[in-house]
Amino acid sequence: MHGVASCQHRSVRSGRHRHRGRTIPRLAHNGPVNDATAPTDPLTSFAELRTGEGPALLASLDAYDPAQELAVATRLRREHPASLVSAALSQARLRQRAAAKFGAQDARRMFFTPNGVEQATRRSVAAYRAERFAALGVRSVADLCCGIGGDAIALARAGISVLAVDRDPLTAEVARANAEALGLTSLIEVRCEDVTGTDTSAYDAVFVDPARRGGRGRIFSPESYSPPLSWAIAAARTRPHAALKIAPGIPHEAVPDDAEAEWISDGGEVKEAVLWFGTRPGAVGATLLPGPRALTGSGLPDPRVRKVGRFLYEPDGAVIRAHLVAEVAQQLDGGLIDETIAYITADELRPTPYATAYEITDELPFGLKKLKALLRERGVGTLTVKKRGSAVEPEELRRKVKPQGPNAATVFLTRVAGAPTMLIGRPAQPAHAIRPA
Repeated sequence: MHGVASCQHRSVRSGRHRHRGRTIPRLAHNGPVNDATAPTDPLTSFAELRTGEGPALLASLDAYDPAQELAVATRLRREHPASLVSAALSQARLRQRAAAKFGAQDARRMFFTPNGVEQATRRSVAAYRAERFAALGVRSVADLCCGIGGDAIALARAGISVLAVDRDPLTAEVARANAEALGLTSLIEVRCEDVTGTDTSAYDAVFVDPARRGGRGRIFSPESYSPPLSWAIAAARTRPHAALKIAPGIPHEAVPDDAEAEWISDGGEVKEAVLWFGTRPGAVGATLLPGPRALTGSGLPDPRVRKVGRFLYEPDGAVIRAHLVAEVAQQLDGGLIDETIAYITADELRPTPYATAYEITDELPFGLKKLKALLRERGVGTLTVKKRGSAVEPEELRRKVKPQGPNAATVFLTRVAGAPTMLIGRPAQPAHAIRPA
């Protein structure tokens, strides 16, 4: 989703803002302020950033240190209106946060809302999706619930003409400003309207990113999205191609028969699921970025359960969400350690982009005293704790065993054939570097 409830009107935030977890009151202007003329409307505040003294003030904050915000704000308010300084400092903070998703070069030129930064599609994921659209021969896309324009930007950079639609006035204005800031206005048209009334008949494809957050937080029911998933599916079926961005936790049974379901991870972290129409009906896949590396389901039965071998493989989250653990287990000639746990075990080390391999040195029934003694014997001071199928929290375990020493190890808190178990090991080395057992 490009922005929280990007297809819904959002309430204006209060006159306080967050900074590193604490609430900071807005500072008073060092001089007389006419409250009757001070802009409170977010659209007016945003417009001030883009006109008059706003752009120069914002540019001066490119490298500002948020830890010095009080001093910076006090200094700037001697020369600029308080409302403009507040808006500029807020935007500067958002740009710094957005650099992780958009890259520093783009983030420095773009505009954001707090929810827009949080919910915007990561640039690498948006670029991958745009490339998929381009490979399908798509030359125009209606981007519905466009948010601050992250996907519209990627589509335009792939040479695709975009109609970007969002019904929130501030969000739409930010998307328009971003198209201008990045020199993409010839390819991106922004409209502020309800997407359910948008005519998409002139476009090769639609991309719909329904809002999945409401006033009480994350929305889990697809029919509670805004607009509902059923509406998005109906809109998708009106065009030759379409993609619907959905939550990764969507039940597989909720995927329409005529859709391709794709789960995407970036750097090992699951980012989203996408329903594609006009591609491969019924196909299920996991895509890993960077790459991309793509794994497609082949309908294999669940892998067999076997005893723990020399190596343990932790499948990528997109592989697990796509229910493709069996495909990876087949590649590795491995099996599961438990019928309910997505850890694969095998006797040989085989390279795969779809799972991380560990060499297992010890298998113990769960017990803190045994683990503490083993770690002390091995001189383990750096302990990585992973869990699957265990109620024990990693930080709690690390605090209780108090690892000390020069060596490192990884402990897996899990179940093996139904029994609570601790597997101790280390990241596997290439085959030529592994010592004989």
